[in-house]
Amino acid sequence: MVPLLLDVETLTIGNVHEVAIDRRRVSLHPSATKNMSRSRAVIETIVKESRAVYGVSTGFGKLSDVHIGPEELTQLQHNLVRSHAAGVGDPLSEEEVRALMLLRANVLAKGFSGARPIVAERLCDLLNHHFYPVIPCRGSVGASGDLAPLAHLALVLIGEGEVFGVSTRISGREALDGLGVEPLALQAKEGLAFLNGTQATLATGVMCWRRAKQLLDMADLAGPMSLEALKGSPVAFDERIHQARPHRGQIEVARRLSRCLRASEIRQSHIDCGRIQDAYSLRCMPQVHGAVWECLEYVHHTMAVELNSATDNPLVFPNGDNGGDVLSGGNFHGQFLGLAFDFMTMSLATLANIAERRIERLLNPEYGDLPPFLADQPGLNSGFMIAQVAAAALASENKVLAHPASVDSIPTSGNKEDHVPMAMGAALKLKQVVANLERILAIEFLCAAQGMDYLRPLKAGATVEMAYQYVRAKITHLSVDRVLSKDIEQMIGMMNEGNFIKLAQDV
Repeated sequence: MVPLLLDVETLTIGNVHEVAIDRRRVSLHPSATKNMSRSRAVIETIVKESRAVYGVSTGFGKLSDVHIGPEELTQLQHNLVRSHAAGVGDPLSEEEVRALMLLRANVLAKGFSGARPIVAERLCDLLNHHFYPVIPCRGSVGASGDLAPLAHLALVLIGEGEVFGVSTRISGREALDGLGVEPLALQAKEGLAFLNGTQATLATGVMCWRRAKQLLDMADLAGPMSLEALKGSPVAFDERIHQARPHRGQIEVARRLSRCLRASEIRQSHIDCGRIQDAYSLRCMPQVHGAVWECLEYVHHTMAVELNSATDNPLVFPNGDNGGDVLSGGNFHGQFLGLAFDFMTMSLATLANIAERRIERLLNPEYGDLPPFLADQPGLNSGFMIAQVAAAALASENKVLAHPASVDSIPTSGNKEDHVPMAMGAALKLKQVVANLERILAIEFLCAAQGMDYLRPLKAGATVEMAYQYVRAKITHLSVDRVLSKDIEQMIGMMNEGNFIKLAQDV
């Protein structure tokens, strides 16, 4: 792909995925370099005049009333980075770190941070040469931004910290040697410019959103498969019903479900069965999946605004002749993201709940004509009995994780930072719920395919039939009990294949 030019105004979520997943190269647009140089001139004027300005020539947080002399400004910035690198827990994934580096470079490139162009350029160099700082995932309360994760990123640019290289874990100094460059000596405000911001939270959420959108598409495919196996009715998806309550997501999902079920031989075989209504887990898919659809649209909008925003503090506003204003505010506060990701977590937990209920209906002989637990010889074989138990366990875990993080606040920094959004906690919970949803949907696909086996030679609606054939091409009918965890993992792998993702998208 053509390298992505950071012009600080037009970065999209799709661009983030291109860089994070497809390793698209990145560089600064000339306009970004110009903007950074203008704001840097303001900082250098302040230093030259020995003015006390927060983040430039003072301590930080509760220590902001301590003035620092010009000869100690580099040490101040390096001390800031080292002291804030207190992250704990497992490292963020390579994709999350690539997204984080891109997002942080884009913020710096906006020209409100007061950093030199070389700072953002060095981040681009690391990205383009596939060096990824080791960034522990925990330790951020979401204000003054993601301080600990971003400090671990900044460590590498001063030749410290650790980096995942091509095949091993190396020091930050070794990574810079690999680039043929010296460690940066951070100048006034540059350490703080690295640390203030929401990019760790945003990077984690952006990657979760991508997979969540794919899983929502797959739920719109797994659900109709279950409906076909249970000989359910598509009447509840009639367009007239949904135009009478015109939520966009509801209308879209009903349309998708109807398309999945077109020309179904299974439907024709029981069209006069006399059943009036299906259970909610089948009949109300448009209302539930549609609400999740609209949630993801809202989160997408929030993230799209955030990734082109200046989120550090203080912000530098040049006004010509190397002068300007340096204003302290709170753009680093992650409340927007915390609320959005909590909302998304709750919506995906709901999507998992309804999928688990469809699984239960497939296994319960009281609800239809399928054998108990989808076993060929019930009693001798347990079939998918414990697969449903696993789905129930995951759905229950999701309910715990759906408790919002963003309503909590523990004051930090001597009560200077007396309200924080816990946004990174919201993003990390979201990450686990996405993984749990993926496993539940994998179980539903397996159970629905097993249920459809018992209805052969009747074929399902065209799209459902394609999904069924996709599953059966790699995972055989469960005729006698076997280790289902292997089937579940194989199904998850198939759900990450481009062809299956596209099949679900094109419903």
